[in-house]
Amino acid sequence: MPAPLEQLAWASAPAPLTDAVRLSSFPGLVPAPRGCRGRRYPLSALVTAAAASVLAGARSLAAITEWVSDAPAWACRVLGFPVNPLTGAVCVPHPHTLRRLLVQPDGDALDRAIGACLAARAAPAGPALQAIAVDGKALRGSRTATTTHGTLLAAMDHTGTVLAQRQVADKSNEIPAFAPLLDTIDLTGTVITADALHTQHAHGTCLRKRGAHYIAQVKANHPTLSDRARHLPWPDITLDHYERTRAHHRHEIRRLKTAAFAHIDCPEARQALHVVRWRQDFTSDKLTTERIYLITS
Repeated sequence: MPAPLEQLAWASAPAPLTDAVRLSSFPGLVPAPRGCRGRRYPLSALVTAAAASVLAGARSLAAITEWVSDAPAWACRVLGFPVNPLTGAVCVPHPHTLRRLLVQPDGDALDRAIGACLAARAAPAGPALQAIAVDGKALRGSRTATTTHGTLLAAMDHTGTVLAQRQVADKSNEIPAFAPLLDTIDLTGTVITADALHTQHAHGTCLRKRGAHYIAQVKANHPTLSDRARHLPWPDITLDHYERTRAHHRHEIRRLKTAAFAHIDCPEARQALHVVRWRQDFTSDKLTTERIYLITS
């Protein structure tokens, strides 16, 4: 299955036809890979039908083509397939045709179109901030005998919907792909979280210019910033949050403190957070304590 369509596989509570029809206005962002001569099916109908099948549970090209072949006529008509003016029958592509056409569109353009649709779907209705997590992932099935696996940098909201993804260059890392990834998303009223690799001044400046807030994890890759965060007067600060859970054969306690400050070496930073995770494993009786420091705008 094409990688851009995998974004749809994680959509929360999908309504296959409704969400697919909503997507039909976004594939206009994808340039048509075919000439006009001999074209029977519009690209928007093919992409919309593939999206509906993935939202309905298809996870391979074979499953996508089978779903489209078995779809009722009224559903195919809604998805945008042409209707025979004489008989009124809806024309759907042969499975081999659909399989061949789905691998032709520009993958990055299709990523942007699907990400824009999912971002519009996931946007909060009220004034609440939308949380978006940025993280890298290995592309399943991309490893070969001569090459390592491909890596995608993805932006996902906290319901599990992938809003955008971008391939990381083979001889690079995730840092240069951070800003281009988020260029396809409206960041107004969002909070971006990422791992310590993306705690970069340029990233913070870019996010604040685009109206987004950030929560950045501070580790040893920024020793001065880490030292300042660790030496704030945490023992004198009141506990803001306490949570105790027992699950998965372990006992966990989480404690959170926040501190406001006037000056720190991070773009428009306003608060520091100190998280302590205390965990006891019932199986091995191992006790671990983890301390995490974060900076937020």
